[in-house]
Amino acid sequence: MAQIETEIKFRVTDIAALEQKLQGLGFALQTARTFESNTLYDTPERTLRAQQQILRIRQYGDRWVLTHKRIPLSMSRSDANEGRHKHREEAETTLGDGAVLAEIFVHLGLVPAFRYEKWRTEWSDPTGHCVIDETPIGTFAELEGPAEWIDGMTASLGLSPEDCLTLSYGRLFEAWRKQTGSTSEHMTFEAVAGTDKICP
Repeated sequence: MAQIETEIKFRVTDIAALEQKLQGLGFALQTARTFESNTLYDTPERTLRAQQQILRIRQYGDRWVLTHKRIPLSMSRSDANEGRHKHREEAETTLGDGAVLAEIFVHLGLVPAFRYEKWRTEWSDPTGHCVIDETPIGTFAELEGPAEWIDGMTASLGLSPEDCLTLSYGRLFEAWRKQTGSTSEHMTFEAVAGTDKICP
């Protein structure tokens, strides 16, 4: 069943210091640092991207997950993308074998449009989640939960509004490519290896 996802990202310069703050705020570790691989599927014409939708197969440790995201039907595109938070309607389900579904997608005419990797650590409190993502272009954290909770947590973590990001990893990767001049097409550790990992 689809639900509305509300989140922000922020850059992380000191993982240990952030984790210490999270523990002090009552967060508990949910998933230890685990490798994650994601592939976004689209038509060759990138129809889903143009509609700000994603269709993703994720392998997180030994789990496979299929996710579809889109702008909520109850919101305009500008309302979903602008302001302090990012809003998406998300439908997600676990899979038995993501590689088999990937084959099916290709047979149906979809193509693997973008791949990205990270090492993810998951924390949560009774209301929301904070995940720490070590990516090939830098480390980011995401706060996901009710908007009021996100605003309270950003303040408790000492973040300013300018620190909060609503860009997807695909958009962050595009910005990084422009800054570095990289020709990498995917945000994987192998593709980015040897390039200065600075994200604007």
